[in-house]
Amino acid sequence: MLQTDRIRLVPLGDEHLELEVELDSDPEVMRYLTGEGRTREQVIAAHKMRLATAEAVSGMGFWVGYVDGRFVGWWLLEAPGWVDQTPLEGEAELGYRLLRRHWRQGLASEGSRELLRHAFEDLGLHRVSALTMTVNTASRATMASVGLQYIRTFQDLADDRPGAELGCVGYAVTRSEWQASNLNPSAGTWFDR
Repeated sequence: MLQTDRIRLVPLGDEHLELEVELDSDPEVMRYLTGEGRTREQVIAAHKMRLATAEAVSGMGFWVGYVDGRFVGWWLLEAPGWVDQTPLEGEAELGYRLLRRHWRQGLASEGSRELLRHAFEDLGLHRVSALTMTVNTASRATMASVGLQYIRTFQDLADDRPGAELGCVGYAVTRSEWQASNLNPSAGTWFDR
């Protein structure tokens, strides 16, 4: 279990399936991911893959987030899956997905900062990356607010979602960059963005 000032993050389990259905069925939540809400059957298939992520590498996987006992969304650390790159050992990809009613409250950033701390301090990873569609300005702002820096823009020619013609963007931060930043709680200048 991981904990922030407001969020309790627990490893994803079968008991969270209905929460995932609620989250993934919202077309606005899925707008920059699949372009439409998922069916229950699609969520069940995704749930199985999410559980397998935690089995692949100890300490990685999906965490379900609760604020005051209420489900707000999930966060993840998994082996990177950039379209045209082979991931290196010691790397992870950061992700997050929140229910719409919990947007714009700083929760995506707060949970992401805790996963960065976990990645670098607990797991000893060397680099964490994240990606999103170029047009997803809210997610890009979250990535920047937790210390990830823009790396590149790339195209996925098979993607036909609105905005896909502008490509996807990758952000990343290394452990040494994070340790030197004012976003590292161990640096003694931790603040909430």
